[in-house]
Amino acid sequence: MTDPQRLTAGDTAPDFTLPDSTGKQVSLSDFRGRHVVVYFYPAAGTPGCTKQACDFRDNLGELDGAGYQVLGISPDKPEKLAKFAEAEQLTFPLLSDPDKTVLTEWGAFGEKKNYGRIVQGVIRSTFVIDPEGTIVKAMYNVRATGHVAKLLKDLKISA
Repeated sequence: MTDPQRLTAGDTAPDFTLPDSTGKQVSLSDFRGRHVVVYFYPAAGTPGCTKQACDFRDNLGELDGAGYQVLGISPDKPEKLAKFAEAEQLTFPLLSDPDKTVLTEWGAFGEKKNYGRIVQGVIRSTFVIDPEGTIVKAMYNVRATGHVAKLLKDLKISA
């Protein structure tokens, strides 16, 4: 199994511009000067992705209070993201990368194990980017459940 090119702490976060759930173009560089959490997930509306998105939603106050902007990225089209955001009351930007260019550039798309088989797909990943655009934390193959709590602890936002 070959890993895609992986980003690590200290790397400059690759900039991107993607449409959000309303079709508005959002760039990573729009958030320069702020801490950003970028997370990649396989598909809006699936059980694991819903759990993860709702965990981010439920902890958004703490993250925002500590100066962190959350961005979720998946290969879903903006229309599907809009339905997902509405159904789950998600108030942070969900970005659409249907051709998987950004997913691939960030090492969040490639070969992965799924129920013991090797498949091509989205690798659930989370990145923390500092105000200058440098990756502080790069986490691949994260679990949907409990991940946000661990992230808050790692960032010393909560115990």
